[in-house]
Amino acid sequence: MQSNEPTEQLLRRIRAGEASAKQALYERCLPVLRRWAHGRLPSHVRDIADTEDLVQVTLLRALNHLDEFQSARSGCFLAYLRQILLNEVRAEVRKRKRRGSMVDIDDHALADDSASVVEQLVGRERIHSYERALASLDRREQDLVVMRLEFGMSYQEMGLETGDSPDAVRMRLTRALKTVAGRIAASQD
Repeated sequence: MQSNEPTEQLLRRIRAGEASAKQALYERCLPVLRRWAHGRLPSHVRDIADTEDLVQVTLLRALNHLDEFQSARSGCFLAYLRQILLNEVRAEVRKRKRRGSMVDIDDHALADDSASVVEQLVGRERIHSYERALASLDRREQDLVVMRLEFGMSYQEMGLETGDSPDAVRMRLTRALKTVAGRIAASQD
């Protein structure tokens, strides 16, 4: 059963020792992280270890180390999960290299031609411009763009995560996306 509580509230309940809150957060984040991993990871990385395994390891690692996680704002738990997953992928690539299978990967190669919404919008050759434009936004706007484009979340889900109404989320996201598009265009000139 999906919880309608904001993530920050679930985190407080988890820290208070409520196992049901931990399960609710796991169930909420699992499909979001699966979508992101499937649409964003390159096929050669998906072959290294089952994407599902990487997602589950990511969630378990995050949930088992919540004492180290400091929530600075709404939406940052998903950014935390995203970073852990990227670290897990890099670790798998390093393991494969040590075993003799050569796979070249850099920080910006974690994108596949097929399913990423981000890449569908900006194209593989412009992903670097997207990352720079995203980094230029304030953290809250970055979180909204990542939630929508990379995690594929609905406005309703984003509203739950941020504590804002779906309409407020949509309006703020629209402004942020216009800024990102403008900065990408400017970087191409």
